[in-house]
Amino acid sequence: MEAGYTSLPASQLAGSVPAIVAEENQGRAIVGTLHKTNLQTFPPGSSASGYQALGTPHGEDGQTTIAWNGLFNISSYQPYFNIDTDIMFDRLISSVYPMNDFYRKVDANPDLYGLVWISTTLVFILAVLGNWATYLMTKPDVSWNFDVNYVNWAACAIYGYVLAVPVAFYFLLRYFGSNAGLVQLWCIWGYSLFIFIPGALLLVIPVEILRWIIILCVGSASAYFITLNLKPYTDGHHDRILLVICAAVLQFALAIFIKMFFFA
Repeated sequence: MEAGYTSLPASQLAGSVPAIVAEENQGRAIVGTLHKTNLQTFPPGSSASGYQALGTPHGEDGQTTIAWNGLFNISSYQPYFNIDTDIMFDRLISSVYPMNDFYRKVDANPDLYGLVWISTTLVFILAVLGNWATYLMTKPDVSWNFDVNYVNWAACAIYGYVLAVPVAFYFLLRYFGSNAGLVQLWCIWGYSLFIFIPGALLLVIPVEILRWIIILCVGSASAYFITLNLKPYTDGHHDRILLVICAAVLQFALAIFIKMFFFA
């Protein structure tokens, strides 16, 4: 018995321990990736490395459950709002001056803070200034009442546009083989609405011809911003170029809608 133990090869005794250590290190590496978020993918945890249980193969119910947990977990969205004032201000300036290479600034670090802040500010500005513009254009002998429904219409129009349109173009660009990211598109469309905020302040001026000049300039600038930032996804394909043109037309149509509905 004693000779049997001593004749056991030492390589087998030494080889079993690193196997267990390697397995533990692999498990720790996978666990460490659970809290990492790829800012270019959405929803959070939809990638292969994130929110996946140990030993759960792809496509099983376990991964789907964990991915949904990441989708409804507020902490999963924290990296998308991790932006300071200086970066936010620089991106706002780049959205007004689109030649300042906005696409490259948000390529590796897109944020959703700009989308939420800009769209919410624009909703309340359109509701308040739309009523004020109506008051300034009302004749003195006609009674005027504040229309609170402007808030509902502005919220439905702005939030619906800035959320649904990028999703539609995301699937269309993916269909044509582009590597567009949903968060990147949301970021681009969110910042494209910033120019409407100073434009709405100027639309209060009670001169109809001047209002049309202002809204046409604002719509053209915003459509040009969308065109410049979607061109990297075209790669010279004619089908994708048509999508970029459609996006610019929709952006210009939003400007016309704002003028006709809130500042008529």
